[in-house]
Amino acid sequence: METIHEGGCLCGGVRFRTRGRLRGVIFCHCSQCRRQSGHFVAATSASDAGLTVETGPHLAWYAASADARRGFCRTCGSLLFWKQEGTDTTSIMAGAFDRPTGLAGASHIFVADKGDYYEICDGLPQFTDDETPVAVARD
Repeated sequence: METIHEGGCLCGGVRFRTRGRLRGVIFCHCSQCRRQSGHFVAATSASDAGLTVETGPHLAWYAASADARRGFCRTCGSLLFWKQEGTDTTSIMAGAFDRPTGLAGASHIFVADKGDYYEICDGLPQFTDDETPVAVARD
């Protein structure tokens, strides 16, 4: 049986569905994620072939760097996607999924850039930008 997950933005203007396995949740503490979300980002990823997005005029993309763009709802502002150019996967914000998600944390990345107002104490692996085990955009 194929695994299906659904989710969307706060106002419902963007809905998505994934088919197939999702990656464990990566917590990104880079300065771009912190500035866009107001904290760190928690994201899983799905293959582009297994991702269907229903948006109407609501989905907008922001080119955060030459290598990646961030998808959000232009109506309610919900951060939904992160897409590195030239890859066949899309990162999806874990909090945008309907429950139950079945997701679990996998690791923290860009921990050297984390905010100075919190500690990471969950026991998951932590990586600096030079050690990051997943595809990321480089400035």
